[in-house]
Amino acid sequence: MDYMTLKEASEKWCVSTRQINYYCIEGRIPGAIKMATIWLLPKDAVKPIDRRRNKRGGSCDKGCDM
Repeated sequence: MDYMTLKEASEKWCVSTRQINYYCIEGRIPGAIKMATIWLLPKDAVKPIDRRRNKRGGSCDKGCDM
């Protein structure tokens, strides 16, 4: 299985590395594993729904995969 780092996922999903770290700690990214101090996420992982956003939407203006 191929993995990506927090930085790669943050660029792909248009969120901070810190937010992805929270997702990993909460177990919201299936298949994410921690090796020493580094989180590794499956390349085909789907971005978890951001519970902070309202239901009206809101789009990423950076052209990211959301």
